Amino acid sequence: MKQTALIILAALIALALGISVRQLSLNADNNEPSPLPEFSLPDLIGHQRSISEWRGKVLVINFWATWCPPCRKEIPDFIALQQRYNDQGVQFIGIALEDQKPVIEYLAEHPINYPILLGGNNGIALARQLGNRVDAVPYTVVVDKQGQIIHRHPGEFDKEQLANMITPLLN
Repeated sequence: MKQTALIILAALIALALGISVRQLSLNADNNEPSPLPEFSLPDLIGHQRSISEWRGKVLVINFWATWCPPCRKEIPDFIALQQRYNDQGVQFIGIALEDQKPVIEYLAEHPINYPILLGGNNGIALARQLGNRVDAVPYTVVVDKQGQIIHRHPGEFDKEQLANMITPLLN
């Protein structure tokens, strides 16, 4: 009986250590600078928009969905930050991970002051390519003026944390 308990305890400790090591390695990779790949997605009226349109700006690319409460919660902060940093070379870009209709309906009631692109399944694949290993929604990447992804953030982003991240990139 004691031997079984010791084996179970050892297994639980090994599992906890494995999870901790994996999380540490994910966090280490999470903020290693890497180049933003070239991509294009349709906007709300179907025109293809290339990410290169915003080359030379600090980009905050947010993967979101209308059905996602944390996504809807952070959007007003993104609107405020876009307004605050617009003249300083910062561009927020929303990539909706769903079809056009619910996005247009949402935007009719909640206007957004930055471009919204329709990602659908392509957006999910793009988020994974940009480091979203856990398929988190929302998922945000911050890109410096040189086109390097400098931060990947699964889950809701805090307004002040994001502002503190953007400010040093403006110089």
